[in-house]
Amino acid sequence: MQESGAIDRKAQIIEAASRSFEMFGYKATTMEQVAKIAGVGKGTIYTFFATKEELFGAIIDTLKRELRQVAESSIDHDRPFFDNLANVLDGVLQYRDQHALFVKLSQEVREIGTPMAKEGLRTLELGIVDYIEKEVKAAADKSEIAAGNTLMTAYAMLKLFLALSTDWNERYEPLTREQITDYFSQLFRRGLDAAR
Repeated sequence: MQESGAIDRKAQIIEAASRSFEMFGYKATTMEQVAKIAGVGKGTIYTFFATKEELFGAIIDTLKRELRQVAESSIDHDRPFFDNLANVLDGVLQYRDQHALFVKLSQEVREIGTPMAKEGLRTLELGIVDYIEKEVKAAADKSEIAAGNTLMTAYAMLKLFLALSTDWNERYEPLTREQITDYFSQLFRRGLDAAR
């Protein structure tokens, strides 16, 4: 019974820390704030996490798992690779846009360049790229796309989708999700289609 209480307390601390990072960002969050939000003593936090960095890492790991679940739930193995990829990227970006911690960390990186916030976002991006690369390899193995440097392809796919979804809107009339998906799919299909 005590182990269950410890797990619940740890989850309570992670949830409180997530809320604190969402509200204040990485730099401005303190262990005192987390303890107050969690309703525990600061020493209780240190029972589970030696540092703020370790606590932040646990939250980033949770986000990586959630992003992977979003990506996996977007895949329909009966559909073509490009349709699945567009669905994965769209799902991941919707999750990112709706998750307050992503928004706050991105703001913090833009405004003050906090190294841990940068590292957290980089870790999440690497997780997405790794997932896309796995799908690119599988599609190449099934001859749905031409074989090539799967890591570069995965990275380019993510960056293009991000650019069309966010950066484009800062300069031009915003694109709909359908426009982004259609352009993305057609561009990569022409360039990567093994049947060319």
